[in-house]
Amino acid sequence: MAKKTRTFADVLLFGVTAVELALLFYLLGSFTIVDWIYIAQHVMVLAIALTRRSPQGQDRSLLSGAAVLVAYTYAYAQVVWLVWVRGTPAWPAGGLILVTLGAGLSIASLGTLGRSFGNRPALRVLTTIGPYRLVRHPMYLSYVLADIGYNRREWNSGTVLLVIAGWAALVYRIVAEERILSRDAGWSSYAALVRHRLLPGIW
Repeated sequence: MAKKTRTFADVLLFGVTAVELALLFYLLGSFTIVDWIYIAQHVMVLAIALTRRSPQGQDRSLLSGAAVLVAYTYAYAQVVWLVWVRGTPAWPAGGLILVTLGAGLSIASLGTLGRSFGNRPALRVLTTIGPYRLVRHPMYLSYVLADIGYNRREWNSGTVLLVIAGWAALVYRIVAEERILSRDAGWSSYAALVRHRLLPGIW
């Protein structure tokens, strides 16, 4: 079997994830169990970037690229913003629970996706098991849980605006991904079985 040549997108995913991992070590003085979950997730992405499948279809539009950029930066932008403008604690204990749930759902979703993971909306292999029986985009649900959790721990108007921007990009990515995923022969059956995209019982 011929060895697969890594694409620019694979190299970019590896590089961006390596930078994110370095930032985590730089920004965090000590590590909680949640931090270790996210570190493990980044290590998994590094491995995926070197082994993942080539997409059968992919959205390479400018809007898709912009949505990915927002998705990668808005969480770090909140951290930076809170250094400049102090926030107000709302419910730190509840926030920690949501962040922990988000971290667990995120790594479970990534583990289920495996080599089908990517940043841009793409079709590699349609994933229908594990957390993908709960909603069609459980990894994005994990981001929502973590965002709410972090803002319960400390928030201000700036962090709320950044989350709104992040969620707008998230909704765009869901719509774009489903447009690509609908090319798979099994999509209609899966969408009929798992009716909700992001929020169980709502949407």
